[in-house]
Amino acid sequence: MIYAYSERFILPISHDEVVYGKGSLLTKMPGDEWQKFANLRSYLAFMWGHPGKKLLFMGSEIAQPGEWNHDASVSWDVLDRPAHVGIQRLVKDLNAFYRDEPALQFGDFHPEGFEWAAADDAVNSVLGMLRYAKDRSSSVLVLSNFTPVPRYGYRIGVPDDGVWIERITTDAQEYGGSGLVNGALSSESVPAHGRPFSLSLTLPPLATVFLEGPSP
Repeated sequence: MIYAYSERFILPISHDEVVYGKGSLLTKMPGDEWQKFANLRSYLAFMWGHPGKKLLFMGSEIAQPGEWNHDASVSWDVLDRPAHVGIQRLVKDLNAFYRDEPALQFGDFHPEGFEWAAADDAVNSVLGMLRYAKDRSSSVLVLSNFTPVPRYGYRIGVPDDGVWIERITTDAQEYGGSGLVNGALSSESVPAHGRPFSLSLTLPPLATVFLEGPSP
């Protein structure tokens, strides 16, 4: 983020990342099979929440297990397996949310559309971002838990009082997750992270969640 607004950035997962023995995105992930898929879901959602336009190379949207091979087609047959369908469904929903939510667009090119919500929680391996539409007409909180340990009662500061609605969680069962969801959360007058209000929520393991803020 030091120089993110000096240019117009694309965040690429390009051809070069999934060829020449580097492996596919799925096989790069650590852990057992469940953790690999969970890590990939969390990573993709973190990428969609981060400022910058997105570029995903073919096959990555279905968690193709093998790296790209120009002599063969995308491994569409993996869509016979629920875990791969979950990745495809997640990418579809991330695209739709990105398309419809001004707060996920304005901060791509304007620094006033982005704030770190939590950038120093190394103990819990949690990163948080706040995205704002122009004139702060809408806001989205993006939180990522990069450990396999669920965080219950995690407190995060928010700028606005009211109900924050969970729009996407990569741990949802329809994506292949364990189903730890938050739904709607009411803020509390408990200062945190330099902000006047905060939420107490559950951060699922190896997951990224998007919460839409209250209307001004």
